[in-house]
Amino acid sequence: MTRSTRRGVRRRAVGALAAVGIIVLSGTVGGLGVPVAGASSHREAPLIAGDPAVDNTDVYAFVSPDKPDTVTIIANWFGLQEPNGGPNFYPWATEANYDINIDNDGNGKPDISYRVTFTNDDRRGAATFLYDNGPVTSLNDENLLFRQNYTLSVSHGANDWRPIVHGQAAPSYTGSASIPDYAPLRQQATHELPGGGSVYVGAAEDPFFLDLRVFDLLYGGNLSEVGTDTLAGYNVNTVVLQVPRRDLALRGDPARNPVIGVWSDTERRSLQLSPGAATAVGEAVQVSRLGNPLVNEVVMPVGLKDAFNGLSPSKDATIPEVVARVTDPELAKLIQAVYQVPAPAAPRNDLVEIFLTGIAKKAPTLDGSAPPIQADLNSQVLNADVDPKTFQPSEMLRLNMSVPLTAQPNRLGVLGGDLQGFPNGRRLADDVVDIAVQAMEGAAQTGKLVDALAAGDKVDANDVAFSTVFPYVALPSRGKAGSSVAGDGPSNGAGPAVGGTKPAAAQQDNGGLPVLPIAAGGVGASAALAAGGWLWLRRRRAAGLNTPPSELNTPPSE
Repeated sequence: MTRSTRRGVRRRAVGALAAVGIIVLSGTVGGLGVPVAGASSHREAPLIAGDPAVDNTDVYAFVSPDKPDTVTIIANWFGLQEPNGGPNFYPWATEANYDINIDNDGNGKPDISYRVTFTNDDRRGAATFLYDNGPVTSLNDENLLFRQNYTLSVSHGANDWRPIVHGQAAPSYTGSASIPDYAPLRQQATHELPGGGSVYVGAAEDPFFLDLRVFDLLYGGNLSEVGTDTLAGYNVNTVVLQVPRRDLALRGDPARNPVIGVWSDTERRSLQLSPGAATAVGEAVQVSRLGNPLVNEVVMPVGLKDAFNGLSPSKDATIPEVVARVTDPELAKLIQAVYQVPAPAAPRNDLVEIFLTGIAKKAPTLDGSAPPIQADLNSQVLNADVDPKTFQPSEMLRLNMSVPLTAQPNRLGVLGGDLQGFPNGRRLADDVVDIAVQAMEGAAQTGKLVDALAAGDKVDANDVAFSTVFPYVALPSRGKAGSSVAGDGPSNGAGPAVGGTKPAAAQQDNGGLPVLPIAAGGVGASAALAAGGWLWLRRRRAAGLNTPPSELNTPPSE
């Protein structure tokens, strides 16, 4: 890494620090600690962990199952929302820009961006501490005392922001007495986009399902800490966009140019404080970004996390320290050290395809070698009107909008033979933790799942069902101590639309795209082996016996 590059990374980190954590107080620079709850992969970098209102948690992009001429993009912020977290609950920041970006020509820069900004309508004043002072049955209910209005704007890569929707966000879920049924509020907070499509802005149950104890020596050092959906009972702030494919495709032609790249980011202004007041000052600075899941959490080291949050994707491949974490990842080495599963040899050009270029036979590699995953799936180089000379490796979630809908979604996505799943976009029900662990161990280039890790984190589906219609995410959760979601009904019905909850056979109709080779027996054999091993392991634990890691997936002999 050159000295000038190091200075650039430091400047970006300082810029992020200025926007996230530096507060001007009566003319003096000082720090402001923001309370945060729990620990989560959502809080991926030191600085953004202290500013959860602008922390990107997840991005999803998939062809809308009930409207296949559209694409649905879901971007979430402000994770770990416990419904009992009053009195202020979980407002959107009014001095921030919440952006969803689309790159359709592969240069790592946004060609279309959607921005949501907020203003407060706070009716509490000096009269009460309550968020709502009676049952709230609609967005204009007089009992709803704190409201947030938003503007959705669009830009086409030239900072030419144009407002297209003005609306009121659905509020934080504050409990069953205050909000007996959240579904009407969601419906009222959903608006049509000019030219087609829809937008929902408000709260939702956190759709990310996983066991976060991966950070305790990779599930306890012996896979003993698995099987708990750590995010069950928590909510997020969400923006759900459903946009016609033609509006996202290069030159408006999804037939010739079906591949897009998607990421979200947040820009925040600094705050100037005086007693009892805060004023936004200065230019907005990017403080958070998210494309593929888990990249900043488990790929970037702590020393690069804040700087990575401030980077444009177009700069990713220009920073050697960032590239090195992809081509020689730490996680694979940790798995080898803890579980004796050999790490694939570096350089990991398969991960370069997954994270930086998209998967294509002619995807450019960083060292000039042939791409190891020989399939044409989701790189912008597959777009007929892309100039290969302008293509720039960059981290984003890539989606081929032309891949046909599958009747039986597989939670393991592409690794399970389902080309509609992650890493080709991301559906709500894609098990990205199990997919990512397998990809780190080389499954995408070998075509074989690593049986020793086939059981994954033992959290294979969300704790509540997703909806089969827009906006697909579940209604807000009632909390760890509550039951289900805030308003049960048809709008929360599960279906194959947003991804299955159990592995299914590989699909045969792939629109002419080759299925990545999966070994005979594939997911079913691995899952059966894992299930037998875990049953045996539970029996041993019940008997007070210790089980070495090498025996964790051995089938029971009885």
